[in-house]
Amino acid sequence: MQRYGPDVLTVADELTEAYAEVFTAPPWEPRDAEETRGEFRERLETDVRRPGFRAVLALSEDGGVDGFATGWITQAPFRTDRAYGKVTRRLGADRVNELLVGCFEIDELGVRHRARGTGLGQRLLSALSSGAPGGRAWLMTWNGAPDALAFYRRAGWREPEPVAGEETDMVVFIAPGRPAGEGSGFGAQASAR
Repeated sequence: MQRYGPDVLTVADELTEAYAEVFTAPPWEPRDAEETRGEFRERLETDVRRPGFRAVLALSEDGGVDGFATGWITQAPFRTDRAYGKVTRRLGADRVNELLVGCFEIDELGVRHRARGTGLGQRLLSALSSGAPGGRAWLMTWNGAPDALAFYRRAGWREPEPVAGEETDMVVFIAPGRPAGEGSGFGAQASAR
């Protein structure tokens, strides 16, 4: 595994190809591959400048990217672009500030089809989240991706309970072993997973 900061842009073409392959396949389809490449590449150019940005890549012998994970420290105020508004609605602003702000956010995690079933996803997730401040890391994923949901649950990541009546199509996971703290909203249902 190779670790990167902003210098991940030196392998941006390979990373972009891997991202497009992963996130235009089921269940993420139908997404246009060229549009997906362009959007990801644009985001990557911005994301590498976020505080605490890190990337972990698994490179194949031919120099391609078999898997990747990227993330950074979540800053205040909490973002409202992309799916972040749904996260705030799901957890409530106070719990977002308590549970997510200041933590390491896993933004992207993907493993190409050719490398699936090898444990690579778990190794990437562990490698990226292991340096999280105080072990505090989080991520969000789409509830229409059952394999991703099952993967995070098997890895021991926990789901804070949503605000009553505010479930969304985004699911939030908190790193395993992280102290829940009083009022964190980890109920019996979430911890039993």
